[in-house]
Amino acid sequence: MKLKINHILALLPLLLTISGCQKSWVDTKPNGSPTTAYFWQSDEDLNKAAAAIYQPMKNEATWGRDLFWVQNASDDLIVGRVKADGENIKNFIPTGREGYLTGGWNDLYFIINKANQVIENAPTATNVSEDVRKRVMGEAYFMRGFAHFWLAYIWGHKNQGVPFDKPENPEFETRMPPQLPSVTDNYAQVIIDLEKAADMLPLFESYGTADRGRAHKAAAWGYMVKAYAYWAQYDESKWALIPALCDKIANEGGRKLITGKATSQLNYRSVFTTENNWSSEYIWSVTSGIQGGSEFPGVILENKGWGIYNGWGYFQPTEELYEEYEANDPRREVTILKFGDKFTFFGNERTYFSTNSLSGFQINKYMEPFEKGTGSVNPNGDYPTTTLNLPLMRYAEILLFKAEALIKLNRNGDAATPLNEVRARVGLTGIPSPTMTDLKHERRVELACEWTDRFADLKRWGDYAKINAPLHGRIHATTTNPASPYTIQQVWPARNFDPNRHMAWPISPDEIAKSNNTYKQTPGW
Repeated sequence: MKLKINHILALLPLLLTISGCQKSWVDTKPNGSPTTAYFWQSDEDLNKAAAAIYQPMKNEATWGRDLFWVQNASDDLIVGRVKADGENIKNFIPTGREGYLTGGWNDLYFIINKANQVIENAPTATNVSEDVRKRVMGEAYFMRGFAHFWLAYIWGHKNQGVPFDKPENPEFETRMPPQLPSVTDNYAQVIIDLEKAADMLPLFESYGTADRGRAHKAAAWGYMVKAYAYWAQYDESKWALIPALCDKIANEGGRKLITGKATSQLNYRSVFTTENNWSSEYIWSVTSGIQGGSEFPGVILENKGWGIYNGWGYFQPTEELYEEYEANDPRREVTILKFGDKFTFFGNERTYFSTNSLSGFQINKYMEPFEKGTGSVNPNGDYPTTTLNLPLMRYAEILLFKAEALIKLNRNGDAATPLNEVRARVGLTGIPSPTMTDLKHERRVELACEWTDRFADLKRWGDYAKINAPLHGRIHATTTNPASPYTIQQVWPARNFDPNRHMAWPISPDEIAKSNNTYKQTPGW
């Protein structure tokens, strides 16, 4: 029998029922525990199997919270509430056994496992329509590539990749998934899967309302762009593959920035609203609802929510991030709440203050559901999901990857078009021939506090000094007074990121032990 990573998984999915605003295709619930004796025999069976692949996307261990801890190691954020596991990651002293690391590892491999089941069995499923077979296969290839990408860039090292296997390999049923020689081998497999997904999947616009949230062509192309950009830190030839893919996302995929609002601030703020969950800027998100989806909007809310709602108080912006913005950039106020800022919370206007923010700031991007509160937010603050989908990739990032690729190809003048499209949306002056300095700035402020991973950017750019610099916040004389004066103080000490040790995170020693030491620890750990 094939040895699975972490634990032996049931062959077929036992799905959870998700209520609220979740889409019908993830609500499908099988009767009892299906077995191969009668499964893979209808369109319904294929749809059930596909739905199971997506289930971990809503988990706390993935895009609810835990995968964000590796991004929290950047200069944009501090830990917030004191948690030893989070501090270990932020300070580059984890053992690999931290739950914030192992939970994500487990769920990402769960996704790959479920995708492999579909890829292995859907081609021979009986009594199914070819359209459903093709679409479900495309979803499985996309989700396998998507999960594999996250595993690769978090735990993969240039001198040692992460474990991966697939039923297309003849030894699949008889061996433990091999640890690939390099993270570049992982990226190569990711690209193969995403190319297959793009060939099989429909465009997003072809889905009806009930099927929104399924994988689609532009999402596959988008993660190909990101995989190539991350691969390019080891092989610069990959930059040349990015511009044409970005154009395909726009021209064939129909993706574009949200514009046309009354003000440049509204243009940007509207991106992070429930109304625009499925806008032209959408590429890939965690489909969410008041009783299902990502809890991240509540995770970053003020701890205890001023006595009104149970926010969790994690991940607080730094003074360094706040000062990165140009003075007239409306994205700053959309992204960050500071003392004295006006905002609406559960139907009432408030003036921001915080009794527990260690930096004096709070992430503001995901607050729109809390403006109304009832009907937009899960009444159970222990699972603070909202009607706002959590964006994982949006078209602005594609434009910035295109600009970065063109700069790397010494086509700085051409890079002005995509980079300035992002700037023009928020009313900022264009840059005629942008440099990498301009690109780094624009990527930081456009995508701040999103799941695009500032920490990974700093590593692939070699900006290690920024990782190690001490971080600051605004310490107010009276934490309950929005107008209280403040002093800028160090809130996180200088760290010791070592590129010879810390370019990838450690694998749990328990996983290595389960493999009978066949798997090797990440180099440097």
